[in-house]
Amino acid sequence: MADPSINRWQRFGFFRQFKLNLIRLARLKSTPDAIARGMALGVFIGFTPFFGFHILIALSLAFVLRQNKIAAFVGVWVTNPVTAPFIYALEYEIGRMLLGKPVIGIAIFNRELNWDTAVQLGSPLVLGSIVLGLPVALISYALTLRLIPLLRQYRIPRWPKRLRKLLPGDDKDVQP
Repeated sequence: MADPSINRWQRFGFFRQFKLNLIRLARLKSTPDAIARGMALGVFIGFTPFFGFHILIALSLAFVLRQNKIAAFVGVWVTNPVTAPFIYALEYEIGRMLLGKPVIGIAIFNRELNWDTAVQLGSPLVLGSIVLGLPVALISYALTLRLIPLLRQYRIPRWPKRLRKLLPGDDKDVQP
């Protein structure tokens, strides 16, 4: 049975992990501008179609460009297994429309994967990722630049601790 002193949404690990990452981002020993630049770099790399290599690419570029590596790491997670299908579909459609290519059917996936098929699918995806990734990276830069000073001023409360049940013969007090 769930503890009634804890709100229902606090039981989910996603919200707890999000809160912890927000706290870590706010506690970075960098200027808000440096954190925002790292976040924008990570978000832009997160929008590229190189799923599985985002973290490696973002950390490498953050090292070479001397940007905040932790913020770049966090920014990459804008594309995760939940959001990736929607982001990649939107990127593909944007790239396909800009290149003037016809809508492809599901029949393309019945063929074997070769260079021509990869180029037919990949070129609109790469173009769409650049066109969609740049504005989203700029928006994430502006939001992070404004959010970090606010987070540093705000005292984020701790999660309430669960009450420990006493067993028979246990002499310890209940901890709040």
